[in-house]
Amino acid sequence: MRSTRHRTIRTTATAAAVLTLVLSASLVASAAAPKAPDAGSAPASAAAPAAPAAVGALSWSDEFDGAAGSAPNAANWNLETGAGGWGNNELQNYTSSRENSALDGNGNLVITARRDGNGGYTSARLTTQGKVQPKFGHLEARIKIPRGQGIWPAFWMLGGQIGNGVPWPNSGEIDIMENVGYEPHMVHGTLHGPGYSGGAGIGAAYTHPQGWSFADDFHTFAIDWAPGRITWSVDSTVYQTRTTADTGGNQWVFDQPFFFLLNVAVGGNWPGYPDGTTQFPQQMVVDYVRVHDSQL
Repeated sequence: MRSTRHRTIRTTATAAAVLTLVLSASLVASAAAPKAPDAGSAPASAAAPAAPAAVGALSWSDEFDGAAGSAPNAANWNLETGAGGWGNNELQNYTSSRENSALDGNGNLVITARRDGNGGYTSARLTTQGKVQPKFGHLEARIKIPRGQGIWPAFWMLGGQIGNGVPWPNSGEIDIMENVGYEPHMVHGTLHGPGYSGGAGIGAAYTHPQGWSFADDFHTFAIDWAPGRITWSVDSTVYQTRTTADTGGNQWVFDQPFFFLLNVAVGGNWPGYPDGTTQFPQQMVVDYVRVHDSQL
């Protein structure tokens, strides 16, 4: 990950909510068959990647079924709001408006980054904090990312203890997928923890096997997560594995419940800023988020 990359965390759920909210069994949805995966290739990582884990029983999913224009399921998702740069000099103001986050009526969640009439930007940032907090398992989302200079989509996780007085990065961060618009053919997977955060995060990049833009089609971004070990894949192609041996003697903080985040940032230290080539609106379309074989 590039040395300029840094994420400061802002969350809104209270510690009490994190400790008391539980996942209802009624949230488990039947899984539709995903699109056939694309072939892939990636550079070697520090730890030898394992073969993709066999996907087991579905523990939880959101298939984003619902009427066009409706809100994401509030039993699963919080909408974080606000501007102020989010610690990375980002430009967007996250809102709870259906203009920025809504179901499309075709089984997708659409997060839309827009330029407003005053030259500013709006977008959305969704979290499952205090509602869906898996621990271990096979976690994946099928996503068509947006494109353009200064556009920064992400599918990631934060440690549940962040709402219980444990600050970032000690609480841990797992970036399952990040893309910066000037690298349309590349996505990143990274760990952040005490002693290895920001530009010192531990991770690797995955390049599209044909060199095409990831915004051209849907792709499945996943981790296989076990005690002391996390493996990343794109379209079922493993591209890195990280273990307790990779933290340089620093604490491994990933054997605990984490919650999901989905967002599209505009601008920032790492992606840079929109320019004359950047078109708006830009949309991240999420077909589903699924958790298999997890301790929920």
